[in-house]
Amino acid sequence: MSIPQNREGLLIVYTGQGKGKTTAALGTALRALGYDWRVCLVQFIKGTWKYGETNSIARFGDQFELHRMGAGFYKIEDDDQPEEVHRAAAKEALDLLTEKLQSGSYDLVIADELNVACDTELIAEKDLRRILAARPANVHLVVTGRRAPDFLVEQADLVTEMREIKHPFQRGIKAKPGIDY
Repeated sequence: MSIPQNREGLLIVYTGQGKGKTTAALGTALRALGYDWRVCLVQFIKGTWKYGETNSIARFGDQFELHRMGAGFYKIEDDDQPEEVHRAAAKEALDLLTEKLQSGSYDLVIADELNVACDTELIAEKDLRRILAARPANVHLVVTGRRAPDFLVEQADLVTEMREIKHPFQRGIKAKPGIDY
């Protein structure tokens, strides 16, 4: 597939403390797939947890690539991995993201939880800046995760902040398959 060279790719950021950042990115991907775009999702942080979206993405075949690169949630959610394992996974994910962005094979690339990887300093700010500077102008990039860096918010074409108002967890209701993962 040849991506139109004259198309202006957007930088989109979904951030905030509320739920729904990855879900919003997946909604964007679903819309793009409706136009026969090629989509690549590189997940930082999340690791090997089972999510319903992984099953859905597999149904799109080679039109939607998923790369689960993280070593799991970092410093939360039963994290039992040494820091060097997380750092190595983040570097590998960053290298893959760079490769996918520059490959010319994708219309939309999603860097899921990249903001968290930057906020926790698994990824250096200079490395994120390098990726943004090298992103081809015709490729759309979505970056998700809490605590988006200020410079990313400044550079982005679209920023949406998810704000938690109410969550079932506050009432002791555990995460539900099909809704939360």
